[in-house]
Amino acid sequence: MTETASKKYALLVPTSMGVRLTPVDSQPFHCSDTFKMMASSAESNVASVSSYLGLPVKVLTAFVKDSPVSHFIKDNLGSRRMDFEGPEFEQGDPWGFRHQINMADSGWGSRGPRVQNDRAGEVGRELCVDDFDLDRIFAKEGVEIVHLSGLIAALSPKTCQFCLDIARVAKKNGSRISFDLNHRASFWKGREDELANAFAEIASLSDILIGNEEDFQLCLGIEGPESGGKGLDEKIDGFKEMIGRVQAAYPNATYFGTTLREVVSANCHMWGALVTDGTDWEIIKPREIGVLDRIGGGDGFVGGLLYGILKGWDVQKCARFGWASGALAATMLTDYAQPADEDQLWSIWEGNARVKR
Repeated sequence: MTETASKKYALLVPTSMGVRLTPVDSQPFHCSDTFKMMASSAESNVASVSSYLGLPVKVLTAFVKDSPVSHFIKDNLGSRRMDFEGPEFEQGDPWGFRHQINMADSGWGSRGPRVQNDRAGEVGRELCVDDFDLDRIFAKEGVEIVHLSGLIAALSPKTCQFCLDIARVAKKNGSRISFDLNHRASFWKGREDELANAFAEIASLSDILIGNEEDFQLCLGIEGPESGGKGLDEKIDGFKEMIGRVQAAYPNATYFGTTLREVVSANCHMWGALVTDGTDWEIIKPREIGVLDRIGGGDGFVGGLLYGILKGWDVQKCARFGWASGALAATMLTDYAQPADEDQLWSIWEGNARVKR
């Protein structure tokens, strides 16, 4: 932690914040009339593990000026112990800027979750480095790890350039870069060449690369095993071979990781992971976990993995903590894990669900 201690922020995430509407009592969205609203984004979900465990975190985002939703989001980020900054955009008119709305139920039993995103007028699509003092943030304040995801990198041409610029400045100033590829077909449609080139450059600057078998293939053109399906534990060799190809293509990276998930029902998943630091491997074969709400489980894994790297742990400990962080997120109605302390996560890893008094 010597480097981290010399920098103001352990973790920084650029993101487009929005709100999620979720029916109560695990009901389907289309036949519900009562909803919970939470502030959410993939990148802030990742950062929550570190912020709840006491590491300094910063969020770079954009807001709609005088919007009650912006007010709600700022209060939420503050409650998560995160610093944040970003430009305030005038709404313009009723058809102007706003924050994205994620409509997602949790599913139950044999009924899987359904998610629909409403991103029209999303203010985060306007993110640009001209609105931030990157010299202050990276050269003067300092950041140990910058975490980027393919969601913000592919959100718009502006955010694509935003992420490229941040990655270049971060690397110049000695920050490590984490990149979760997070491929979304709807974001890539008609922009394949633009995004393939941008993702390849970000990956070449990254120290930590994360993605599933589809992400590496569709974002970086790396051959991988067949996606999804059953018997994931039998496909571990295929995953290892894929990550070997990623290592060869992006030798600057040190850590590579992917999760393994088999859905038994909406409330029961088989959950595993593979992580390597380029030398040693930690292979966590899928184990059964209970699921209250699956959304954010992958982000929880990444958050726990990055926390371990920031703490200077070995690959085995980092991977196991990430696995447990993802499992914790799946027990919560928020999209992000809120660990009470490290011990809570190690109890999950150990399979100890006994009451703690």
